[in-house]
Amino acid sequence: MQAPGPAGGGTPALRLSVLDQSPISEGSSGAQALANTLDLARAADRLGYHRYWVAEHHGGPMLAGPSPEALIGPIAAATERIRVGSGGVMLPHYSAFKVAETFSLLAGLFPGRIDLGLGRAAGTDPLTTFALQRDRRQAAAEDFPEQLAELLGYLHDQLPPQHPFARLAKMLPGLPERPEPWLLGSSAQSALWAAELGLPYAFADFINPRGAEITALYRERFAEHEHAGRKPRTAVAVWAICAEEDEQARLLAASGRMTFTLLRRGELIAVPPPERAQRFLQADERSGQPRSERRAVLGSPATVKAQLEVLVRDYGAEEAIVVSITYDHGARVRSYELLADAFGL
Repeated sequence: MQAPGPAGGGTPALRLSVLDQSPISEGSSGAQALANTLDLARAADRLGYHRYWVAEHHGGPMLAGPSPEALIGPIAAATERIRVGSGGVMLPHYSAFKVAETFSLLAGLFPGRIDLGLGRAAGTDPLTTFALQRDRRQAAAEDFPEQLAELLGYLHDQLPPQHPFARLAKMLPGLPERPEPWLLGSSAQSALWAAELGLPYAFADFINPRGAEITALYRERFAEHEHAGRKPRTAVAVWAICAEEDEQARLLAASGRMTFTLLRRGELIAVPPPERAQRFLQADERSGQPRSERRAVLGSPATVKAQLEVLVRDYGAEEAIVVSITYDHGARVRSYELLADAFGL
């Protein structure tokens, strides 16, 4: 299995990509985390990964990426061939027209390389969500399907002629270039929207590890709609860490497991050193605390490759988007290097 190289070679059986959440290590800073994002993007480009997506999270000490639209340009400028995009833009926070303009601009600057991954989650807690609202006189409307339809109407110049904003679709700054939209999700509802609109669908297994039936539903419903020759495309985003030995990978993963364990309890922390995280998790287990249901693919290159191949097959996906959180940036880069080598990128 091989991801596409910079020059042809046909469609591979499996593409490998990166989802970077810009983790902030304990004792480090957000600025360093963002520098690490650029460094990892250059490595992913060199190693042969297909795309590099950056996430959107707000108001916490663990992740330094609240603005994927601000990171995509520097990443694309620092790389040569890899696709770059959002994983994703949380559309309820924004004007659909503003998102269309921003990603049109990026597509114009980096033709054929920009993805617009879209989600409806808040990416934060309720108070921070409220702080993100421009109008705080009342709660924001639950109108994601309408927002999504309007955004796609701008990008594809398909707003009805009588729509008050129809002319704006012809004013996007990057035309004739356009970003490729994807819908992100971890529930059946997102799969139904993606199928109805004919969008590629990226499922977050690292949030909900029971998504194989949902991606099957996406493909089934996609076939029920007429999409002018388009076919369903599925990617699965999975948390994975690769190291020389299985035990080393499990130790590295302890840092992320501790942060997510505390997050569920309402305590936000930066990514801790793995040894301290491992002691915390062992004590937590002895005390009888419930364990997380998040899936983690951990181990040596052979172990991770075998597990990823099974997971991708279960999802019926053509692409695995790998997200990794470690305390040490070098260990994270090394994880992607080992994974690339295991798959022969």
